[in-house]
Amino acid sequence: MLLAHGTIVAVADGETLNLYRNSGSDREPALVALPPQTPKGDDGDGEGGVNAGSGGRHHISAANPDGEQRAEDNFAAATAAYLNAEVLAHRIDHLVVIAAPRTLGELRHHWHKALTAVLVAEIPKEMTGHSVADIAEMLDKHG
Repeated sequence: MLLAHGTIVAVADGETLNLYRNSGSDREPALVALPPQTPKGDDGDGEGGVNAGSGGRHHISAANPDGEQRAEDNFAAATAAYLNAEVLAHRIDHLVVIAAPRTLGELRHHWHKALTAVLVAEIPKEMTGHSVADIAEMLDKHG
């Protein structure tokens, strides 16, 4: 995949967000890890956060017995809010999102139209915990 210089690559799941910037060229990307970000959401303990209640439509039931999905959905909503804010502040001009499939689905519910305008690609794949080299290789194969 061709990545413009400065493209931000966000790698997320229901509890982790890792950000990388392409410091190379579009034909020879070089991903550099950015400082860790911890979007805050409601973790199900009732304490609230940036997106408290974003996962509220997921009721605790046999399909979701421990409320873990609610916490993951809240984290995804908080991640989307963080990325939206970065785009609206013009700190992200090009964005690639790699996320676990269910997390990516939840993120899409919260994208601002300005974010969708700078979104280069959405890749439904679990890549948190993988090395920068693995992520770069996956992006190369994807495009």
